[in-house]
Amino acid sequence: MNTTNLIDKTIVFVKATLAQAEGGHDWFHIERVYKNALLIAASENCDLEIVQLGALLHDIADSKFHNGDETIGPKTARTFLEAQNISSETIDHVIAIIENISFKGGRVERKFSSIELDIVQDADRLDAIGAIGIARTFNYGGFKNRTLYNPEIAPNLSMTKEEYKMNEAPTINHFYEKLLLLKDKMNTETGKQIAQERHCYMEGFLEQFYAEWEGRK
Repeated sequence: MNTTNLIDKTIVFVKATLAQAEGGHDWFHIERVYKNALLIAASENCDLEIVQLGALLHDIADSKFHNGDETIGPKTARTFLEAQNISSETIDHVIAIIENISFKGGRVERKFSSIELDIVQDADRLDAIGAIGIARTFNYGGFKNRTLYNPEIAPNLSMTKEEYKMNEAPTINHFYEKLLLLKDKMNTETGKQIAQERHCYMEGFLEQFYAEWEGRK
């Protein structure tokens, strides 16, 4: 199967699979990550097919929507990929990207490294910051019925992976527990440049948020 047909089939599969997904982890999230990945890949020496497949399949079954089960996503992706006419090496590489892309509280070391993973991870993290990142954060907070902000509940910057998964803190805390940390965790030069701009946007948003919360001009 040529790459164009493979990517087209993958897009159809992902759209159908995520048709009922939560708004911050739906097809449109995948599409944005895919576009980010193509943008970053243009400046890197990489296997573009693996980047495309990794970006499209990275959130095919996010563990947070499957009782924390981190095996469903890789299994779902592997079942799909094995039905296509592609090499086992490509399949294994894409699965490794899916298994190692997640933030997980920022305290878990990756067990796999490749430029393709670097690209897809940066592309996914870029969608977690800036204007889109802010929108996604509050969308998910509403989905989980979390409070917007509680000055009496401080962000927890030393959570374990399990504590991060079970965290039910106010939505604003998530900025400090993840979003504002991502700028310094980017892998590629393109990712770093874009992240810096989006990071500044979030800082401005937080300043405005606290001013309005406290009744200041």
